[in-house]
Amino acid sequence: MKRFITTALLTSALAVPAAASELRDMALDYFEPLPSTIPQIADNRVTPEKIDLGKALFFDPRLSASGVFSCYSCHNLTTGGDDNMETSVGHGWQTGPRNSPTVLNAVLNIAQFWDGRADDLKAQAKGPVQAGVEMANTPENVVDTLNSMGQYVTWFETAFPDEETPVTFDNMARAIEAFEATLITPAPFDAFLNGDEMALTDEQKVGLELFVDKGCTTCHNGVNLGGNGYYPFGLVEKPGADILPETDKGRFQVTETAYDEYVFRAAPLRNIAVTAPYFHSGKVWDLKVAVQVMGIAQLGEEVSDDEADKIVAFLHSLTGEVPEVTLPVLPAESATTPRPDIMVHEH
Repeated sequence: MKRFITTALLTSALAVPAAASELRDMALDYFEPLPSTIPQIADNRVTPEKIDLGKALFFDPRLSASGVFSCYSCHNLTTGGDDNMETSVGHGWQTGPRNSPTVLNAVLNIAQFWDGRADDLKAQAKGPVQAGVEMANTPENVVDTLNSMGQYVTWFETAFPDEETPVTFDNMARAIEAFEATLITPAPFDAFLNGDEMALTDEQKVGLELFVDKGCTTCHNGVNLGGNGYYPFGLVEKPGADILPETDKGRFQVTETAYDEYVFRAAPLRNIAVTAPYFHSGKVWDLKVAVQVMGIAQLGEEVSDDEADKIVAFLHSLTGEVPEVTLPVLPAESATTPRPDIMVHEH
């Protein structure tokens, strides 16, 4: 493991950051700044028309059976791109099994959901719409709903001009993915990586050194500082069942291989300071506590209060500027629009 500065220096309360240029060069070994333009998706070209349609669909609760829940319900763009709850509330006021990840910068993750069961945001968008504890709808009912509103039909025809039948469940997901690709949040850390050596405070620079020296970069690296690999939660020491519920075996539920028991996608750390609570269980509300839990569970060492404070200061430099999103005016229902179903169903 690469060591950048000595442990003695790092643990000193008087620690000062290394020269900014040297620190930046080191950081670029592990991280990369956000792209300056909207990421293009190989099999779903992002266009202004798809973005506008996807934004309407993202905010539209009529994609849910009850007409109550939208993508925005669990991915609130004003509160870090998640819902700031332990686990999300869905159809019939049921609660889901896991904490809602942020949608911000999610297009840059290797896969979606804590267990990586969705390869991309298209697949992810289809999941909650059909999940009984979330939006509890069916592809057929979604298509019927969209086709019942002439404005939506026109928007789909504009966004997918080469398709004979543009209003489809797949195209709904493709449009949402295009909109979500715009949710990139440049942060002070990006300015630092791009050459502004004064973008971080001295405390944040020491926190960055600690973050690297302690080995946090083993799992949290790349453009999203995570979201690009799968690792056991409790690599050295498993947290208690209050943080790591025994019934949720993570990626094992996708692969059904023993090797993947309690394995999860490493959480992307961008905007982590505004997306409490933490971990897939949502049981830890304090970022400093989360850092110290990870120290013991993943690194096998206690992170002191002083060290944790400095790492948290660095993590605050990952809080980015959310792009301005104007609320769409959604198409009105018609006489043929399916009526809301607010009953709780057994699934």
